[in-house]
Amino acid sequence: MRVVGRTRLHDFCRRYPDARPSADALLAELEQGKWANPNELKAMYGTASLLGKNRVVFNLRGNRYRVEVKISYELQQVLIVRVGTHEEYNDWEF
Repeated sequence: MRVVGRTRLHDFCRRYPDARPSADALLAELEQGKWANPNELKAMYGTASLLGKNRVVFNLRGNRYRVEVKISYELQQVLIVRVGTHEEYNDWEF
């Protein structure tokens, strides 16, 4: 997959350095991913939340941080939409 919007994740990690190892691991896994549909992604990431309209929320550092992405399975592209703390995630509107 091609990952777009990684600046959002890097900026977040500057504010929350403890998120960096999990964020780097997620980026590496997303770049290596080749999912044809949400079910294939969910099989690999059991804790990911599938929101519909090809949006997914991944957990970083357990449940401490969240990353929302939008995936184009056809184009094999992941767009990082936003990153936040667990508390911020509670205020996100979907």
